[in-house]
Amino acid sequence: MLAEYPALGIFFLITLAFPVAAMALAWLFRPKPKAVPDDEKFTTYECGVDTRGKTWIRFKVNYFLYALVFLAFDVEIVFLYPWAVKFGVLGPFAFIEMIIFIAILLIGLWYAWKEGALEWY
Repeated sequence: MLAEYPALGIFFLITLAFPVAAMALAWLFRPKPKAVPDDEKFTTYECGVDTRGKTWIRFKVNYFLYALVFLAFDVEIVFLYPWAVKFGVLGPFAFIEMIIFIAILLIGLWYAWKEGALEWY
C-alpha cells in the first residue's frame, strides 16, 4: 500500500506544476502597457459596432436568476440517472432516499416559483 504513494506524489507535483508554469509564462510574456492609452482604448466596443443612444442601461437580473435556477436543478437531476440505472438492485432504502431527494427538489422548485425566480418578463 505504501508503494503507491510515490506515484501519487508525482501526479500531485505535475498537477501543481502545470498551472504554475502556465501562470508564470503568461506573466513573463504579458504585453507591456503603454504609458498613455490612446483614444481607441476608451471607446465602447460591442462586436465592432459603435452603440447608439445611451450605453449604460439597466440589465434585468431575472435572466441570471432563471439561468442559475436551471443550472442548479439540472445538476441535481443528473443524480437521478445512476439511481435509475441501478434501481433494480438497490432496494427499498434507496427508493425512499430518492423520494426524499425528489421532495427536496420539489420544495426548492416551489420556493423559486414563489419568489418569482421563474418569471420571464
